[in-house]
Amino acid sequence: MAVASPGGAASGNSIYARVMWRFMPLLFVCYVVAYLDRVNVGFAKLQMLNDLHFSEAMYGFGAGIFFVGYFFFEVPSNLLLHRVGARRWIARIMVTWAVIAALTAWVTSPAMFYALRFVLGIAEAGFFPGLVLYLTYWFPAHRRGKMVAFLMAGNPVSGIVGGPVSGLILQRLAGYGGMAGWQWLFIIEALPALLLGVIIYFFLDDRVKDAQWLTEDDRAHIQREIDAEARAKSHASVGQTLSSLKVWLLCAILFGIVMGSYAVGFWQPTIIKASGITDPLTIGLLTIVPYLSALVSMIVVGRHADRTRERRWHVVIPQLVAACGFVLCGFAGTHPWLALAGLTMAATGVITALPMFWALPTSFLGGAGAAAGIALINSTGNLAGFVSPAVVGWLKTLTHSLTPSLFLIAACLCLSALLILTRMPAKLVNQ
Repeated sequence: MAVASPGGAASGNSIYARVMWRFMPLLFVCYVVAYLDRVNVGFAKLQMLNDLHFSEAMYGFGAGIFFVGYFFFEVPSNLLLHRVGARRWIARIMVTWAVIAALTAWVTSPAMFYALRFVLGIAEAGFFPGLVLYLTYWFPAHRRGKMVAFLMAGNPVSGIVGGPVSGLILQRLAGYGGMAGWQWLFIIEALPALLLGVIIYFFLDDRVKDAQWLTEDDRAHIQREIDAEARAKSHASVGQTLSSLKVWLLCAILFGIVMGSYAVGFWQPTIIKASGITDPLTIGLLTIVPYLSALVSMIVVGRHADRTRERRWHVVIPQLVAACGFVLCGFAGTHPWLALAGLTMAATGVITALPMFWALPTSFLGGAGAAAGIALINSTGNLAGFVSPAVVGWLKTLTHSLTPSLFLIAACLCLSALLILTRMPAKLVNQ
């Protein structure tokens, strides 16, 4: 039974701790599953390309076309979430993407692969920006950086868990029931999303006023802080937000970060294999190292960013670390430990930069404009999820080497960091 809390900072900490433990573990697990279902094609590739006679360019295009569907339906999806509530909409997203992800197991041609990846992007559109928007309903800006970092810790955790599990499925279930290991991979890893979609529908509260597990005083405390912050934010219309130069600048910044993120997500197994390690389970186990480093880094950096209320350098420095990591991977050749060191720097940098980035737009966007702006930034920035694997696959087919692509990714990260330092004033985003 909830007990009314007196005012003060200690009381506020206690209230927000209860909110965090109510929602964040569930949302965290959902994000783990979402990221795993999005990039497990990188592991399926180890067997799928030979079985289906796909080229590297075909794989890269199919992996990336997910983000084209994602782009076109992201803003409408987030606006619908803002209108109908997170509980119904996030549940709908998870159930539909689970079904489509599982159907990928029966792909037999490039056209089918492209179509299912495109539709999967449509199904998942609005999921991550919807979660970010949902956090703005419950946490003020000075507490939200840590929450976004906690949520996005699902990215490295999906790698820590998904790498070995994916490798094990590929190794142990190949041929079982007359199906290939990569087919079992898509089916088995889609099931958690289906279950979580049902749990979300019955468990999530849309707004603070719906939280009957909090006392009236606790709900009032949270709402006062959210309302006070909202009054200081820009409440431009949807149209004004979508035409804002600041919003489009943030799209470009995120584009550079995501170029690096999906270079890791879609090509990490390939980079490790190219260094001389061919066993799928061993590759899966080695992917734990970069993701463990990234997990520790994003939590430490997220806490430091909230404590200091500084936002820009907490994005820029991880980006520069990642760029150095990609360059190191480019020189690794057949030296597995050098490749692993580069991947560790690259994964740590981009995975840390992503949650730190989301403190920038949520620090000055509010209301329906926030719903539209966050969705536009995420969808446009995530077009790099199409460009990154497509360009890497094309360059690898053309040059028979990943090195030119890795140098290109490093350059994108450096340019993104430069835009933050030269075009995003500290007074706008430091809260």
